[in-house]
Amino acid sequence: MVTFRNRFEAGRKLAEAIKISKKVFNNIIVLGIPRGGVAVGYPVAKKYFCELEAISLRKLPIPGNDQMGFGAVTLDRQIILNNELINQGYVKKEDLEPIVDEVYEEVLRRDRLYRGLKLFPNLEKRTVIIVDDGLATGYTMLAAIKYAKEKKAGRIFAAVPVAHYEAFELVKDEVDDIVCLYVSRESSFAVASFYEYFPDMKDKEVTNILKMSKEILK
Repeated sequence: MVTFRNRFEAGRKLAEAIKISKKVFNNIIVLGIPRGGVAVGYPVAKKYFCELEAISLRKLPIPGNDQMGFGAVTLDRQIILNNELINQGYVKKEDLEPIVDEVYEEVLRRDRLYRGLKLFPNLEKRTVIIVDDGLATGYTMLAAIKYAKEKKAGRIFAAVPVAHYEAFELVKDEVDDIVCLYVSRESSFAVASFYEYFPDMKDKEVTNILKMSKEILK
């Protein structure tokens, strides 16, 4: 099994694996899914000498199990749902709207914190690399892809160090390319198990990384 020391090392190895034509180097933007995807995305943005932005969205947690999601909600309140889990009764239909409302408030809070008063960057016709620290179910990545498509992005890449094969299969047909260093078929998949050091990141760490990325472009 592949393991990484931390998210930055995973990002460096991921950056080495991503191959993008030099023709679009001046039109690339890396979108890191907060919080961990911003740390993984930093070395990718550094390699391509391009913008790194936090794409604020969040998974919708199953009641009583914050680690398991039944979908995700984007910055413009687009919702991606895992209808299979909903139909299996993991979430009551009357609970959907209150959960979405609560999670969306956190999405807006994070975006205000990470971006301040700035508008989200224009993605039209740009090459977008969406990065996370791993794919467990894939629904958060799907939500990010949907957001990028809504904003008329040009080519869209998904890039993750590790993924469960079901999540990988779910995502791969929605993007121009997906880069993943290790795809697992283990039933008891956990992104954290592929990292030696994998603490929950704080908002301050995210804002610091975003500031560091802006220094690269000066």
